[in-house]
Formats: sequence, structure tokens, C-alpha cells
Amino acid sequence: MTEQPGPGLAGPASAGQMRQLPHPAQAGAGHRLAGRQVPRFFVLARHAESAANTAHVLSSDPSRPVPLTEHGQTEARTLGAQLANLPIDLAVGTRLLRTQQTIDIALDGRPVPVLIEPGFDEVQVGDLDGAPIEAYWSWEDQHTADDRLPGGESVTDALRRYANALRRLLARTETVTLVVTHELAVRHIVAAAATGSPSLPGTDIANAAPYLFGQDAARRAADSLDALALSGHPHAGPERRGKD
Repeated sequence: MTEQPGPGLAGPASAGQMRQLPHPAQAGAGHRLAGRQVPRFFVLARHAESAANTAHVLSSDPSRPVPLTEHGQTEARTLGAQLANLPIDLAVGTRLLRTQQTIDIALDGRPVPVLIEPGFDEVQVGDLDGAPIEAYWSWEDQHTADDRLPGGESVTDALRRYANALRRLLARTETVTLVVTHELAVRHIVAAAATGSPSLPGTDIANAAPYLFGQDAARRAADSLDALALSGHPHAGPERRGKD
């Protein structure tokens, strides 16, 4: 059965759609200084806890929306409090409802436009969508990162998507961009920006925890992800602590 958004939470938006969050009366662009070069920053976060997280099932199909849990809504509000004093020009979510709900709650009352970027979507698990996470682990044990999941894509495919999505953001002009995506994307982007490695061993990517990047780090992450994909030796997939 398809899960519906909880009370007061919006349904999923379409790919490439730009929308404005409610309550546009508040000021939002006063931090800009005319004629002055302002460094660009990206805040990257995994979505808040979703029903798929608590059920320990795979979820990568936008047509089967999975909402945040009550605890996830609290996590999203905490993320909003952490970002309250940071002027945000653009929020970027994926086609998965849980990222969009995280943004809506975290930025409630702030007139921030929202862009849906499919390039940051969860790795497409195809026929395994809705299956227990153990089904992925079993498949992973017998395949490489270049192998496509049945009806889905490979981890290598996903890394290329993330690199291209980062470059599309880098081509934009917003000073501060919030990106809410998924565990696999956050873990690999954070590692690629920091070390150029496929992942940071032992790193637990918590729900709704923000990571701050400068423009150079975001560009380094994109280049490193492409290099990892070409090498044929990226990390084989989601950590066994959990999956989005």
C-alpha cells in the first residue's frame, strides 16, 4: 500500500520543479553586498528519519512516497534550528518525498525556493524496492559496484549522477545552497570532498545532520566521484548500519 504524507506535509514535487516555501513575507536576501564577491557555500544533509528507515526496507521509487516519521519531523525541526541564522538562497531536494518534507519542515516560514534535482536521488534499486535491507546486502555480497541491480542501476551509475548534479549546482549563482539527499550520496560526497576516497570508514551519516562545503570542496567532490567511478573500485554500496 502506498504511504501518504502525514498531516500538514506536502506530497512529492516533480523533477526540475521550482517552488516557493510558504510565508514569503519574511526578508531573505538582505545579506548580499552589492559589488562584493561573496564565497559560495553548500550545506549537505541526509533527510530526516523516514518510515522506510524504521521498517528497514529499501525505498528508491518516487512513485511510492515514504513520509517522515514523527521522530523524523522532530529531526527536521532541529536541522531548521541549526540553520536558522544562515541565509539560504536555494534548497535542493530529490524526487523522494522524505527529502522534500525535511526541507519544508526545516525551512518553515522562510521564503526559500526549492529545486528538485533527480541527480541526487537514492541509488535506484529496481526490483528490490520495498524489500528488506538484507535483500540488498545479499545481492551486494555477490556483485561489484559496476553491476546493476535488477531493474535498477549500479553504485557506479549513482556516483556519476552525484558528480553531475554537483556540477549543475556549481554552475548556478546562489551564495548558500541547502541540499537534502540520501545516505549513500552524503557519505560518498563527504568522503570525496575530504579525501578523494570512496567512503570514510566508520562514518555514520546521521539523519538530518548538516555538512558544510565551500565551492572548492564541492568541485573537488565532483571530480573525485568521477575518478572513483572510472576506477571501477568505489565502495560497493550502503553501509550495513542502514539504508534509505
